[in-house]
Amino acid sequence: MPKYVIEREIPGAGHLTTNELQAISQKSCGVLSQLGPEIQWVQSYVTDNKIYCVYIAPNEEMVRQHATKGGFPANSVAEVKRVIDPTTAE
Repeated sequence: MPKYVIEREIPGAGHLTTNELQAISQKSCGVLSQLGPEIQWVQSYVTDNKIYCVYIAPNEEMVRQHATKGGFPANSVAEVKRVIDPTTAE
């Protein structure tokens, strides 16, 4: 199943409180539950003004549907073509 990286522009994201991040996570999980098991949230990275999320989904349309239903921005959605890490150099 394809993996996607989603860039969400959220001014001040790095200053969100634990409670705010928990609420966002709960909302996301609720929408995922509605959409079914085909889409999965892997993890997210919070920076100063953006959140980068990694999802597994059958297509970009489902990723964008999740964003729309959850009220989350999805400024960029990119399908991961390959994954490399330090072991790639060996």
